Amino acid sequence: MLALDKKRIMLTGGAGFLGSFVAQKLKARGCASVFIPRETDYNLVDESAVKRAFSDSNPDIVIHLAAKVGGIGANRANPGKFFYDNLMMGAQLMEQARLNKIEKFVAIGTICAYPKFAPVPFKEEDLWNGYPEETNAPYGIAKKMLLVQAQAYRQQYGLNSIFLLPVNLYGPGDNFNPDTSHVIPALIRKCVEAVKAGDKEITVWGTGKATREFLYVEDCADAIVLATERYNSPEPVNIGAGFEISIQDLAGLIANLAGFRGKVIWDSAKPDGQPRRMLDTSKAFGSFGFSSKVKFEDGLRRTIEWYRNSCAEA
Repeated sequence: MLALDKKRIMLTGGAGFLGSFVAQKLKARGCASVFIPRETDYNLVDESAVKRAFSDSNPDIVIHLAAKVGGIGANRANPGKFFYDNLMMGAQLMEQARLNKIEKFVAIGTICAYPKFAPVPFKEEDLWNGYPEETNAPYGIAKKMLLVQAQAYRQQYGLNSIFLLPVNLYGPGDNFNPDTSHVIPALIRKCVEAVKAGDKEITVWGTGKATREFLYVEDCADAIVLATERYNSPEPVNIGAGFEISIQDLAGLIANLAGFRGKVIWDSAKPDGQPRRMLDTSKAFGSFGFSSKVKFEDGLRRTIEWYRNSCAEA
């Protein structure tokens, strides 16, 4: 097992939603040297900034979480930017990791990399058996290129690089911007604001028939740190909770927890996205002992409470 407390770690995206939890987990492990390249100081799409980040931190390990992400609307509006920025960040970071002879590179992919009609639950070996769902394919494919690069660099240069595939995340500190948020924060915001305004209905994209799996962000942070310590193989690994819920049932659950008693209007002119999403999570448990701990309703309650408190502070 890799003793992380004795390593210098570069954590890209470490100030973001998932990254802030990973940073906490590393601190709890006794890691005193964690370098977080802030976007304002290091534009990781730019090669010179990536080189400077390596020069300034001299890392033993890189955990690459930084990404340009968003929900269906943001993906439809920015397919080129999401593809280019995610591809360039990953490719350049791993290339500099190779050139700097680091010990380990931890690449974070996305469930959006899976084929649109992958058999449920998604198994890692199905990753290449079809094209991703169209609305987020550019983002998913850009992130999947990290797997190709990781395996190629391992084969040619001996770089110890691993690739993890987290499912949709949620939790305190998520992105609640209505233009770029994912489904859980979007629904929480709609329901909480409807309750405050006394509205009798909310409108939600799609038909509600699509299904999704969700993982509490702190659980995902645990998985990433465990894999950094214990996993050293070239094959990709799913990171999830191993359950499936329809968007219709999700909306009803969030409405109930948020105290919204009005009507949910489904805008079927808007896309559902991928029809179904659920991961086979057995490999993560077998390879490095990860299984999710936070129950879904408990995680939703914590997230709703965090959002209400953040609104009150604002």
